[in-house]
Amino acid sequence: MELKLFKTFWGFDGGPRDAAPLVRAAGFDGIEAPVPAGAAAREDFAAAIRDEQLDFIAEITTAGSYVPERSATPADHLRDFEEKIIWGKPLKPRFFNVMAGCDAWPAATQIDFFARAVDIAAKHEVICSFETHRGRSFFNPWITRDVARAVPDLKLTCDFSHWVCVCERLLESEWDTVLELAPHAHHVHGRVGYPQGPQVPHPAAPEYADCLLSHQRMWEELWTAQIAGGYTTTTMTPEFGPDGYLHTLPFTNAPVADLWGINTWMGQTERKHLAAFLAQRSDAPLARVA
Repeated sequence: MELKLFKTFWGFDGGPRDAAPLVRAAGFDGIEAPVPAGAAAREDFAAAIRDEQLDFIAEITTAGSYVPERSATPADHLRDFEEKIIWGKPLKPRFFNVMAGCDAWPAATQIDFFARAVDIAAKHEVICSFETHRGRSFFNPWITRDVARAVPDLKLTCDFSHWVCVCERLLESEWDTVLELAPHAHHVHGRVGYPQGPQVPHPAAPEYADCLLSHQRMWEELWTAQIAGGYTTTTMTPEFGPDGYLHTLPFTNAPVADLWGINTWMGQTERKHLAAFLAQRSDAPLARVA
């Protein structure tokens, strides 16, 4: 199985042409970014990813940015979701990574919403992978499990750092839920959380070695499920980011680490991790484009 790595545009001020040299220097394969709202900007964006030969994952957030508008209804979210698929489809992304729904909705509403969202993706003949994210529907393991049981075609982008923060513990205690959801895993956001936050200061720091190892064990379970499901390519976006995630020093607000340096380290580390993982297996299929 081949690992394709994507540079997040979260915390990056440039465009695809600015990102391309960084992607190539780090040994990454493409970018994960929102599709611009304006038609002219979308044309420029599409030309840039084509000219730079960047693989592309399109990011969708429904009814708001990373945190949803609290007053938005499920119908509002679905309209926004479908409109952004229509914007992005001509750019031919590998798939859409979607932050959808609202954490405050009751379980029955969550199930109905994602059943409808999966139907919309099928109607447009695109792949949509729904992210586990605080503030959104899949903010904890258990509601995610319950929706997945009711919507078997659901695909997930697994960002376990959010769950570690929400649960205030590493997820070994929830291993049965991780295993149950692993067959739904389509994409990974490679960030390492710790029991009191969604982002360790640096994943290479020895004081957070247990957190890194815990996340890596979960990623191995996802890879195992993907191999069993016929995947020959797996994707990861190292997604250490700003906006209060990156630790800073008091008074000066100076960052304790360089974000792109962290994300580069994370991607390169996971290439080695996947290679070591596959070397222990005999049933990993040959690489192809997923």
